[in-house]
Amino acid sequence: MTKRIGGFRRKTRDKFSKPFRRKGKISLSRYFQTFQPGDKVYLIAEPSVQNGMYFPRFHGKTGEIRKKRGSCYEIQINDFTLKKTVIVHPVHLRKV
Repeated sequence: MTKRIGGFRRKTRDKFSKPFRRKGKISLSRYFQTFQPGDKVYLIAEPSVQNGMYFPRFHGKTGEIRKKRGSCYEIQINDFTLKKTVIVHPVHLRKV
């Protein structure tokens, strides 16, 4: 078997970087935002918060809230023909 080179954020320099004027502290309202089951959301990563982040391949996808799990949410997304469930912190979500 080959040894895996790199980690979770490998090759994400541009994808998970913030524009210059958006750097700094994030707003608490975005950190503690709430959603209801059935809401449609975008998966847009907040690079300054690493916990509860999804796999980089799903960046920019649209999904539907299934249920709340702890402080995070279960989101069902379409990955080509498969339906996948991703657990994401609300700071990485935006309403459609």
